[in-house]
Amino acid sequence: MRTSIVCAVVALTGIAVAVGDGPVARAVSHPAQSTRLQRDVDAIHRLGLSGAQARLVTADGRQYVATSGVADVTTKRPVPANGHFRVASTGKALIATVALQLVGEHRLSLDDTVEHWLPGVVRGNGNDGNRITVRELLQHTSGIHDDFPDFTTSAADFYQHRHDIYTPQQIVARAMRHQPDFAPGTGWGYCTTGYLLMDMIIEKVTGHSWYDEVSRRIVKPLGLSQTSWPGFSPTMPQPYAHAYQPLGADGQVDVTDHVVIDPEGAIISTTRDVNRFFRALLGGQLLRPAQLAEMTRTVPISRELEQILPGARYGLGLFQRPLPCGGTYWSHPGGDEGYITDDGVTADGRRSVVLSVSSDLGDFARQQAAADTLVGDALCGSANRG
Repeated sequence: MRTSIVCAVVALTGIAVAVGDGPVARAVSHPAQSTRLQRDVDAIHRLGLSGAQARLVTADGRQYVATSGVADVTTKRPVPANGHFRVASTGKALIATVALQLVGEHRLSLDDTVEHWLPGVVRGNGNDGNRITVRELLQHTSGIHDDFPDFTTSAADFYQHRHDIYTPQQIVARAMRHQPDFAPGTGWGYCTTGYLLMDMIIEKVTGHSWYDEVSRRIVKPLGLSQTSWPGFSPTMPQPYAHAYQPLGADGQVDVTDHVVIDPEGAIISTTRDVNRFFRALLGGQLLRPAQLAEMTRTVPISRELEQILPGARYGLGLFQRPLPCGGTYWSHPGGDEGYITDDGVTADGRRSVVLSVSSDLGDFARQQAAADTLVGDALCGSANRG
């Protein structure tokens, strides 16, 4: 699959439209759905965010790209139409896909315990790897307490610690200092530490690093040429929009240059590649039917998160969310310092949208509501416009 060519971009706010996936994509007119996409991206920018980009792919292969705002608040350079960004927790969907591929190959079972693959790693203060399964890691029902270093209280704090490096083993050890939030399988609590453990299990099963498996099984087969993993590098490939985050009294600070502590959260991609991944996943190209059925078997999320993501349920590495026009869609948003990703794909994998915002408003509920409007408008357009 070759890279799509965006045929027109308007500086600061603009729409690009293309059909096909070849080296010379055919330009098309701007129908109402592209106008709606631009309107929703502009509305996100008007919240006070530095910049945003979104890409909608319709069932007939048309791609609509809208941008708003600037990539750099100093130079006022416009947001690139296919800029790179850190996917943050969207990477959990890739990890879950690899895990379920291993299940389909009978090399791993969802009922395997953590202790079976990582002896002695989850232990102490009531934590017991014998009682936690692979399924519970993937579904955030393990009860493990997250304890990630957070150096974003001030600009000085950020600049002092932005290049600090932690291994997954060190992060898991921090979590083991805490008692579980609940007994395994009895509640739901978003747990990135559980996915660090899943990374470690993938490495034990395969003998390769987790990203080597992501690359071999997903990135290369799908032609995700704009997706990469930087390891401990704090830099971004061109083109990209700078990331900004409010840091206490210092206000919005450029936080682009930093090491991401969460390994899969450091994956760098583009709206093109993330769309392609979700469409392939829900379209049945990456998992066998039995494993895709497991992935999309959901449980209720926590009451606190449900207030921000109304009606959401969680499968294995995917959120299921209701559409305003009826039915549901699949998604996995992500948020790293400054970079906020949202996305959605219809259940048949034929229509999808990805949004990347390069600043954090500091008001998660308000920012999420605007993203939900964009995703809902983009996916509900399928009812009338293909």
